[in-house]
Amino acid sequence: MASEAPSWADQWGAGGIGAMEDEEATAKKEHDKKKPQRKGGLNKAKTAALMGAKKFKHGISKGLTWVKNKCQKKGSSK
Repeated sequence: MASEAPSWADQWGAGGIGAMEDEEATAKKEHDKKKPQRKGGLNKAKTAALMGAKKFKHGISKGLTWVKNKCQKKGSSK
């Protein structure tokens, strides 16, 4: 009767507890491979934020110049 049942090694594999560590290391390596793709996304976001900041700065500069010109015209017409 004991010879008919599969052994522990047949059921669970020959690796035992150490085999789980190998699977975790493999999963970690796969996770590390995905990081550079995320970095590309961060670079795109950073670039978009910098471009937005430049446009904002340019708009503020134009607006202040317009206000300055309007104030100077008022002062000179008196």
